[in-house]
Order: sequence, then structure tokens, then C-alpha cells
Amino acid sequence: MTINIDNETDIKITPEIPEEEIIRRVIEEAVNFEKCPYEVEVNVILTDNVSIHEINREYRDVDEPTDVLSFPMIEYDTPAGFDIIDAADVEDYFEPDTGELILGDIIISVEKVMEQADKYGHSVKRELAFLVAHSMLHLFGYDHMEPDEAKVMEDKQNQILLNIDIPR
Repeated sequence: MTINIDNETDIKITPEIPEEEIIRRVIEEAVNFEKCPYEVEVNVILTDNVSIHEINREYRDVDEPTDVLSFPMIEYDTPAGFDIIDAADVEDYFEPDTGELILGDIIISVEKVMEQADKYGHSVKRELAFLVAHSMLHLFGYDHMEPDEAKVMEDKQNQILLNIDIPR
């Protein structure tokens, strides 16, 4: 498994545990939880509100900062439906040098992590882990546009976090 983490800010999110460790634990658990049959590659960028605002405006036509953006590389027929990927798709889905399935990119505003942790009354560790779990589910094809979809994502996010002992 390759997890590339690029921190574009000087902001330290979690003094007690390096944010890279939290991110890796959540990604590894999400991959295991969804029973992904492949070794994977995920890219994570930690940025600030100004940068994520620009990306949000450019890619989603939303002119404001957000907490997290997900850019999945796979269009699943059903969430976590890995059966759509086969040997014929090697050049489309897999990193040629490592053979790993490229799930996609996650961009997180570290400023939003801290703002939302304060707003919701939990630790920045928990907020960061939640956003990574949420984004990983998007990389697996889940969405929350409909109430039933939102419930599925919420249940899965909570279980992933409980599995690594980061409760609500």
C-alpha cells in the first residue's frame, strides 16, 4: 500500500499523534473494511482554506472553502464493486511501477479540521480521522446525496473509526 501525504501548510494539526499516522491508520482500515482485493495507492494533500477554496471553485463551482474534497479514479457500478476492474483495465486503474490500484486523491483543509473539531466538540484527531474515512468511502464509490446513501456512509464511517479506536 502506498499512501502519499503532502502537507502544504506549516500548521500542526495534532500535537499528540502525527497527522500522517492518523491518516495512514484510517486509510488502511478503510481498505480492509471494504475488503479491497488489491494493494492500493492513495494521495492525500493537507492544505489551507485559501487553497481548498480555489480547488472547490475550480472543480465544483462552489465559491467557498470546504473541509475535504475527494477525487476518485474509479467509476464503480456499485460502491466498492471491485468486480468492474479486470486485467484489461490495467493501464486505466493500476500504477505501472507498483501494480497498485490507484484509488484517487484526498484534499483536506487543516484549518477546517481545527474549526470543525471545536465546533462539534471533539478532538482534532477525531475530526481528521472522520474526514479521511468519509473521503475514503467516496474513493470507493459511496455517496450521500440521498438519505439512504447518507445513512450507509455514516454507519461505515463510524465503524471504521471504532475499529481503530477513534470513537465519536
